[in-house]
Amino acid sequence: MSLFITSLNSGSNGNCYYIGNENEAVLVDAGLSCRETGKRMKELNLDIEKVKAIFVSHEHSDHISGIPGLSKKYQLPVYITPGTLNHAGLGPGRELAVSFLPHQPVNIGSLTITAFPKFHDAGDPHSFIIEGNGVKIGVFTDIGKTCKHVISYFKECHAVFLEANYDVEMLKNGDYPYHLKKRISGGNGHLSNTEALELFRLYKPPHMSHLILSHLSKNNNRPALVDELFNQHAGGTQIIVASRYEATSVYHITNTDVPVLKKENRRSSTKPVQLSIF
Repeated sequence: MSLFITSLNSGSNGNCYYIGNENEAVLVDAGLSCRETGKRMKELNLDIEKVKAIFVSHEHSDHISGIPGLSKKYQLPVYITPGTLNHAGLGPGRELAVSFLPHQPVNIGSLTITAFPKFHDAGDPHSFIIEGNGVKIGVFTDIGKTCKHVISYFKECHAVFLEANYDVEMLKNGDYPYHLKKRISGGNGHLSNTEALELFRLYKPPHMSHLILSHLSKNNNRPALVDELFNQHAGGTQIIVASRYEATSVYHITNTDVPVLKKENRRSSTKPVQLSIF
C-alpha cells in the first residue's frame, strides 16, 4: 500500500508535483514545458503515459505554463475551477477543462483528489490532498498563511509538499522593493520558514514519513538553511528540500496500517463539469 511522489521542479521558475501509484498518476500544476516535464520523468523512470490528469492550484504562470502542451499532446483533462480558468489566459486550443469544488473528492482511477481553498493573491486558489492505497499526500504551496483547513489536512498526511518560501530576515534586509516584500509576507503571498516550521512542529502526525520543503525563494532563502532548521525538529520524518533546478528523487510513501478502501466505496460526491479551457 503505497504512493510514489516527486517534485519535478519547485520555485518561481516552475512548479510541478507528481503523485501516483503503480497504474495511474496526477500532476499538481504544470509550470515546466511539455518537453522538460517528459525529460525529467524519463530520467526518474516514470512513465508519463500513467499521468491521467493535471490539477491546477492557481493561475500564476509558474504553475500553468506547461499545461497547453501537456494537455494537447497527452489528451489530459485539466481540473481547474471556473475562477482560476477566468484568470488563466491559457490561449486558444481544443483541450477541455473539468471543474472541481472545494472539499468535494474527485476520483482519478484509484486516486482520490480533494481540493480546499487557501490564502494567496490569485483568482480562486486551492491546495490539494491526494489519497490512494491508504496513503495521503498534501500539496501545500503558495500559501499566504495557515488556516484551519491547512492544519486539519496536514494532520492527516503521510507526506507533504510544504512551502518554505523565505527567511524573514533575508526578505527584510534584501533589495526587493517594499511593495513586493509586503506582497510576499502580507498574508496572501507565501509562507516563511518560521511559519512552515511552526505548522510542522505543532501539527505533524506520527505517521508523517516525508516532508518535502518547496517553493524556496531564490533571493530570500537558502536550501542549507531550511534543511538545518527543519532537521532539528524532524523526529522520524525525512526532510527533503525541493530544487528550483532539478527534480527530487522519487519517494515511496507507505502506510501498512490502513487497509485499502474497496473500489465500490470510492466515488466522487460531485459530477465533474466540462468547460472549454483555452
